[in-house]
Amino acid sequence: MDGYFASHLHHQLRGDVRRFAEEEVRPLIPAMEAARSVHRELSRLIARQGWLGATIGRDHGGMGVGHLGKTIIIEELSRVSGAMGAMVQASQLGAAKIVHFGSDEQKKTWLPAIAAGECLPTIAVTEPDSGGHVLGMSATAERVGDDYVLNGRKVFVGNSHVGDLHGVVVRTGPGSKGLTAFLVEAGRPGVRVGDQKPTMGLHGFSFGELVFDDCRVPAANRLGDEGDGLAVAYSSSVLYGRANLTAVSLGLHRAILEETTRFCEERHRYGKPLHELPSVKLKLGHIQSRLMTARLAAYHAVHLLDAGLPCDAELMNAKLVNVESALDSARTAMEIHAAAGLFTDRPIERYLRDAHHIFAPAGTSDIQLLRLAEVALGTAKGQWSERLADAVRMEPAAL
Repeated sequence: MDGYFASHLHHQLRGDVRRFAEEEVRPLIPAMEAARSVHRELSRLIARQGWLGATIGRDHGGMGVGHLGKTIIIEELSRVSGAMGAMVQASQLGAAKIVHFGSDEQKKTWLPAIAAGECLPTIAVTEPDSGGHVLGMSATAERVGDDYVLNGRKVFVGNSHVGDLHGVVVRTGPGSKGLTAFLVEAGRPGVRVGDQKPTMGLHGFSFGELVFDDCRVPAANRLGDEGDGLAVAYSSSVLYGRANLTAVSLGLHRAILEETTRFCEERHRYGKPLHELPSVKLKLGHIQSRLMTARLAAYHAVHLLDAGLPCDAELMNAKLVNVESALDSARTAMEIHAAAGLFTDRPIERYLRDAHHIFAPAGTSDIQLLRLAEVALGTAKGQWSERLADAVRMEPAAL
């Protein structure tokens, strides 16, 4: 499969990220698990590798390796640490809104800084009372002279506690045309980050609450025109969120298989390695099959995206297949480990916890299925991958 989708430079990129993850990230996992809070220093170190600029063009200092290159980066980091894979995917999701909707001045100001790892961006859409129902949001922005004044709360914001630049979608009027997006610097007066709450998994990553209390933002910080907020939210979720979370799931899935096969070789029953038991061997076969299918769905979807071809359905399916199969394989792996999987001296219980965190963002599996049903019925409302094809198409010379 790698030979079909990936080039020599993709393989080189994979090797570089894997070496970094093994040497710099893996030794810090025990500390992150013990602290159960964001690891700021490691987040910054990863950002300085330039990987946040995977889909930022070289004219703005980015890598220009496209969505397949981005998938490989996130996958390899997630194979070692789902938390750090999640940190990179959230940052790249935050960069997407500027790539697609930023003015020339905003792109010149922020994209080189993101690509260099000097700025960690976020995107803040979800609210406590509306959840994933974007049109149900109530946070507001009111025009006052040359500024907008923002008020409201956003939750489940990836990189909330390390982010430097928040992409915030709020309500400037009624209905679907009443949402507008803004770039809000983390240190701007009127922005407050909520306390970080302990979570089940992804320890080292932060996804918390942002509170805007009469936060005054210049009109120059507006992304696109008034009323473009829905497009900012939806396109970022569909084109980047689903692909990025697919990559996190894929990396976790690979780790689940590698750890479980290692366990089966180390443990012996009846004088033979554990994998010689037919029931265990069948379970390993199920994990391998799921991983192969999930990886094919993931790479195919981002391959189409890089080519500028319609692929909304493929991105939905990739997220659905990867999340569900990773969760299924994590449970299968726990069954193989039995009581040994319940102790933290082995990472399999961490993979299970981390995998559950990928289920809801960018749409739960039910949402993906509902949207795929619309594709089957011919009632889908257009494709973001078609509308923004020019912006996401990667030139062949980039790799």
